[in-house]
Amino acid sequence: MDFALTSEQGLIKDSALRFVADEYGFDKRVALSQTDDGFSREHWRRFADLGWLGMPLPEDRGGFGGTPVETMILMEAFGTGLVLEPFVPTVVLGGTALAYGGNGSAHDALLGEAIEGNKLLTLAYAEPTGRYDPASVRTRARRDGTDFVIDGNKRAVPFGAAADTYVVSVRTSGEADDASGITLLLVDRDAPGVRRRDYRAVDGSRASDVTFEGVRVGADAVLGEVDNGLPLLERTIDAGIGAICAEAVGIMSVMHRVTVEFIKQRKQFGVPIGSFQVLQHRAVDMLIALEQARSMEIYAAMSLTAEAGDSERKRALSAAKVQIARSGRYVGQSAIQLHGGIGMTEEYLIGHYFKRMSVLELAFGDADFHVRRYVALGRTASAAASADRRPAGVAG
Repeated sequence: MDFALTSEQGLIKDSALRFVADEYGFDKRVALSQTDDGFSREHWRRFADLGWLGMPLPEDRGGFGGTPVETMILMEAFGTGLVLEPFVPTVVLGGTALAYGGNGSAHDALLGEAIEGNKLLTLAYAEPTGRYDPASVRTRARRDGTDFVIDGNKRAVPFGAAADTYVVSVRTSGEADDASGITLLLVDRDAPGVRRRDYRAVDGSRASDVTFEGVRVGADAVLGEVDNGLPLLERTIDAGIGAICAEAVGIMSVMHRVTVEFIKQRKQFGVPIGSFQVLQHRAVDMLIALEQARSMEIYAAMSLTAEAGDSERKRALSAAKVQIARSGRYVGQSAIQLHGGIGMTEEYLIGHYFKRMSVLELAFGDADFHVRRYVALGRTASAAASADRRPAGVAG
């Protein structure tokens, strides 16, 4: 299989890396992370001008019809600079939910505003007792005429203070962990009854715990089908997993490069510590872990194409997330150790990359969660294959 980039993809990569080089020096990034929004609105307008905000979205919904490969290229470049702007919450998560679940002109208009950079979106699905499972939904929405009234809590909503509109998973029927009975609703950030607790995450990004108390939305707030929102939610989350896998590879590539440069320059006993064979072996092991992650990053992007089935997509993304988590932890811990004391300081960049990597390790499910999901999906696929091979009339 040919993994070479097309000329258009090469231009995307070059423009993204140029943006990072120009706008995301270490000191600039630290200063941005300490602003009220935690990112630059000016950068966001530039994203819109460059076409990045519509790049991965379908042309028939106002986007530019890019593939997951273009998203991978962009996110890997963003990872090299620890870009703070809410591309994943707005474009990958909110954009996917609207593009594939939108019902009518109001949703098209909202997506258009997001593509133009005028609206920020985010996904509110995680709950205090959910443990990463998107089907574990205790936030309820009861019918009141044609409206829905929402009560419940969501946690760790990315950029909850800056986002104009939330895509919220609610339970409209059934029990807390049922796969059916889930609906996705659009909720304005400032709607009556919405309360937030905003905070800064360990990596400098912003998040919010959001409480909904009697929040009323109309029937036009529904994305997809009432009571059958889980497939759309899972597709949205899987798109997010693919994006952060690419971001993680960009982060790991910087941690490896900076560490190799450091051990070549740092001297002990009168010679560079990179001349010691044990440290050379460690640097090679970091490179191997990085390349394993890169392979799974590509596999994840390929699985998000329209040709992949739901089960195939989910298994591929779980496998990728597990490898990304393991490689990221090894590369990050090795980078910190090889830098010694300086690697632990706020004034040096390597610790900031490791913090972001640690956040991505847990985003959308940690390695243990995705191992379980991978195994469960494999059992389901095996059972289905056995049933297909069973002669007609033979019971299971």
